[in-house]
Amino acid sequence: MDANGAECEQPQKRLGPKDKQNGSSTDSSLRERKQQDREERLSLVLWKRPFITLQYFFLETLVTLKEWTWKLWQRKGVVFLTIVLFSFFSMAYSIEGTHQQYVQYLEKKFLWCAYWVGLGILSSVGLGTGLHTFLLYLGPHIASVTLAAYECGSVNFPEPPYPAQIVCPEEEVLKESISLWTIMAKVRLEACMWGAGTAIGELPPYFMARAARLSGADPDDEDYEEFEEMLEQAQSAQDFVSRAKLAVQNMVQKVGFFGILACASIPNPLFDLAGITCGHFLIPFWTFFGATLIGKAIIKMHIQKLFVIITFSKHIVEQMVSLIGIIPGVGASLQKPFREYLEAQRAKLHNPAGEGTAAGESWLSWVFEKVVLVMVCYFILSIINSMAQSYAKRLQQKKYTEEKTK
Repeated sequence: MDANGAECEQPQKRLGPKDKQNGSSTDSSLRERKQQDREERLSLVLWKRPFITLQYFFLETLVTLKEWTWKLWQRKGVVFLTIVLFSFFSMAYSIEGTHQQYVQYLEKKFLWCAYWVGLGILSSVGLGTGLHTFLLYLGPHIASVTLAAYECGSVNFPEPPYPAQIVCPEEEVLKESISLWTIMAKVRLEACMWGAGTAIGELPPYFMARAARLSGADPDDEDYEEFEEMLEQAQSAQDFVSRAKLAVQNMVQKVGFFGILACASIPNPLFDLAGITCGHFLIPFWTFFGATLIGKAIIKMHIQKLFVIITFSKHIVEQMVSLIGIIPGVGASLQKPFREYLEAQRAKLHNPAGEGTAAGESWLSWVFEKVVLVMVCYFILSIINSMAQSYAKRLQQKKYTEEKTK
């Protein structure tokens, strides 16, 4: 790690437009033009310019597909090996035999893990905004397992992936001693898969900054430009946000693996900056990804699980509902739907799927479903806007290049 730090101790500044500023009117007009172009790109949103936004979104999709196809063509060996493995598993899946029980078990596990890894990637990969899949999916899942464990007195309900609803075991079982560690073990697989997905989602900023540093070209990313400005103004930064960003950058650069691990192990909205820092200072891939994976999939994930399980443990939930009832004026009316919702959830745990569930529906579940729908729709809209703005930036970069060659 010391060798890595020595190798990347000081950056050699890339000769970009910022480094060539000499106070001339040409540089000033260039900066103003870039600022105008940035404002024009940010105005490309569906609710302001729907038709051109959709047009640019489809064009960017075609360009991206073309780039991915070319990259796959360059890696023909990996693609061929993937096709061979897929064909092998397809044959094993379609041929009858005693092995089918193992195939079905692996299929369930694979799809279950892929589902949570995908949600983790969506939570951190960006594209304008992250989908807060912990609040929308993993957190409620851990909460439902916690409530079910205390109600059933056991965690012996079906292994993941669960059916449409969690149901207490039908056979009489001895009441277990439900503890934090019992519930944490029950949800460990999906939680760790989600954490691994968030670690994978942090790779694009790292690769973007690393490629820009090695090539010496201007990166097509505003976060990287902000990072370079922060390096230039590091000594004069006074506001809290700038100092926080600088602290993250210094920790990652000087401490290396353990600095990245510390930043990844706590809820950290500035972790994208850590990925850019590691790429810019050419921190080795496995140093960055290994620390990020351990921090997010193991340390941070267990902290988040512990928080949700404690919050939704039986006595805490009952105390929270009781506290709602003492709110002057509206306490009793607010307390009633929460109690009805909890009773409906308890009833569902003791009934097979489809029996008595309609009467248990409440406005709380209806509101939650609508909130999830709104956030997913907003995430999709943000992807469309972000890709349209990316295509607009392609056009602007092309125009700059043509002007330089004239």
